[in-house]
Amino acid sequence: MLIKSLVAVFLAAILTENYVLCKFLGICPFLGVSKKLNTAFGMSVAVTFVMVLATAVTFPIYTYVLVPAGIEYLQTVLFILIIAGLVQLVEIILKKYIPSLYKSLGIYLPLITTNCAVLGVTMLVLQKVDSTTLYDYTYLHALINAFGAGIGFMVAMVMFAGVRGRLESADIPKSLKGLPITLVSAALTALSFLGFAGVVDKLIPLS
Repeated sequence: MLIKSLVAVFLAAILTENYVLCKFLGICPFLGVSKKLNTAFGMSVAVTFVMVLATAVTFPIYTYVLVPAGIEYLQTVLFILIIAGLVQLVEIILKKYIPSLYKSLGIYLPLITTNCAVLGVTMLVLQKVDSTTLYDYTYLHALINAFGAGIGFMVAMVMFAGVRGRLESADIPKSLKGLPITLVSAALTALSFLGFAGVVDKLIPLS
């Protein structure tokens, strides 16, 4: 039962609850860093790392510090501060060990701090803990959800990088060139993920 629930959480975070294509969080880097495959992949790895680490830190703080003290309303401010610190850590590591990726990401790397997808992963998972689910949502489930959300972010970024690569050689009407065709392509990419609705429950029944 535990393995099934973990796999279900992981697949749902990638497919049916994709934070970019289904929840529409993290659109800024999705549109801004998806022009090239290497930068899209590098950004995705950085975001995944921050998502998992942020969840690993914020989940126990919320559960064992904020809730017992009755100050849950501070979670947004506290979570943003934690994420900001983790992004600074990632920025220092990339600048020292992978300077080429650091330069290619540019302004979008520090923007991970305000990336609503990262904040959304840490906050929305708490709703699943508080609500009635088919299984007990534990700390491990939260970490798997964060990792799956990061992989889902990577899938969306890499897919859209491929789409934008094809657009460069396509015959696009003048009125749609630039941002309009990019938004249309993003909408169609998101629409394709509707086909995964219900697939997790059918493949891995939890009851």
